[in-house]
Amino acid sequence: MHADIHLQLHALAATDLRHEAAAFRRRAADRAPSSPLRAQLGWKLVELGLRMATPANRPLPLTLTA
Repeated sequence: MHADIHLQLHALAATDLRHEAAAFRRRAADRAPSSPLRAQLGWKLVELGLRMATPANRPLPLTLTA
């Protein structure tokens, strides 16, 4: 394969990838408004899971005051 043809094929593939990336970013931007609620729910579930996994009789951590 000649170098010129290889370069042209690479340019076409790069253009296609750029278009796909732009389309993906547009779709991700359309879904963004529902994300904060989903993230808050996820972190609450993580917190709940950590509370359930922690033994009830563990000593409380010492707090340092300055």
